[in-house]
Amino acid sequence: VQLQASGGGLVQPGGSLRLSCAASGRTFSNYDVGWFRQGPGKEREFVAAITWSGSFTDYADSVKGRFTISRDNAKNTARLQMNGLKPEDTAVYYCATVRWHLRREVYGAEYWGQGTLVTVSS
Repeated sequence: VQLQASGGGLVQPGGSLRLSCAASGRTFSNYDVGWFRQGPGKEREFVAAITWSGSFTDYADSVKGRFTISRDNAKNTARLQMNGLKPEDTAVYYCATVRWHLRREVYGAEYWGQGTLVTVSS
């Protein structure tokens, strides 16, 4: 499956962005999906994940209550709604297919999209 992330940009602190992850190739609904990010000088880290059906979600503590992951299998798309953005959310954001029991691990991701840059700054 091929993934393409989009929707990044420059936003002021407290603002919102919605990232999209468009899938093509294999059946998107067969896969659990995760979002990861890599900030400047930092290692790539888990942000959020959603099961293939959308029934279960998981979030990193740092984004819980501010970010919402969703998916639309009919449109082969996953999304990450980001509200209340903080400067520390600045990073390149990646979507990936994940294995649920390894959803928080970078090494557990299977297929990666290219990243989209989110910059939170005044």
